[in-house]
Amino acid sequence: MDVLSDAITVMRAGRPHSNRHELRAPWGMRFTSADRGAGFHVVLQGSCWLLPPDGAPPVQLCVGDVVFLHGPGTHGLADSPTSPLADFDQRHQTAWPSGDGALSVVLCGAYLLNGGRTHPLLSEIPPVVRLPARIGRHSSLRAVVDLLGDELERPRPGTGALVPALLDTLLLYMLRAWYAERADDPAASGWTTALADPAITAAISAIHHAPERQWTVAELGARAGLSRAAFAGRFTALIGRPPLTYLTWWRMTIAARMLRESDTPVRVVARQTGYSSDVAFAAAFKREFGISPGRYRTTDPQDA
Repeated sequence: MDVLSDAITVMRAGRPHSNRHELRAPWGMRFTSADRGAGFHVVLQGSCWLLPPDGAPPVQLCVGDVVFLHGPGTHGLADSPTSPLADFDQRHQTAWPSGDGALSVVLCGAYLLNGGRTHPLLSEIPPVVRLPARIGRHSSLRAVVDLLGDELERPRPGTGALVPALLDTLLLYMLRAWYAERADDPAASGWTTALADPAITAAISAIHHAPERQWTVAELGARAGLSRAAFAGRFTALIGRPPLTYLTWWRMTIAARMLRESDTPVRVVARQTGYSSDVAFAAAFKREFGISPGRYRTTDPQDA
């Protein structure tokens, strides 16, 4: 099983969207994101400036640069750090205000994520990730950007189905690229190191492949090719929680998604996440979420 794909799958909510914009200076837009939001900007032509959240210094973006942003906050995108910003509203989107100066073409998109169940793998990613264009680096990411930009510039039969799929692919490639950049850092730790550690990834993959199995630390250590004590110490140091604690967290995450997105009976959810007793499952679920499985299923996601 692919841990990064699993992490994205359990966090994804709603439908991603994107737009291609041709803008002439002066222009500027302000984007406001809630806890559950994530988005990206890609410069296809010309250049522009990213005005990061929290008043950080402006960053110039050039052709091929990709920026990924997540979490709450407000940021801007403009032809100049001093250009006025107009609020961007995806729900009532109109043409961006622009002038008659230099042309910039930017690709912008957004995702809706379940911020309440952020996988710890993603919690290490900073609020703003810039992936500058470099020859020979992240060619697959560039290829997806080209495909997405082409579909948005020239819609054809099938574009409606292709764009969401390309957006999902782009999200994975952006995160993969960030982890690849981090892996080159000698000071990297946590999930960055874990993803490059065959022993730990073998154990995590086993958990993700069969969360219903009654795993022991010794069995997971055997999957990792390590002694029980060595495995437990290494796993906890990199993942930030002991192996069986992570197993429980992952089981509860799967259970919550099944309850929210399907009509699967609670007893079946319990079995598929490793609980032979409905009572034991309900108790574990309530410890994690503060409410019973049945109530969670009927509670508005915003209130859960």
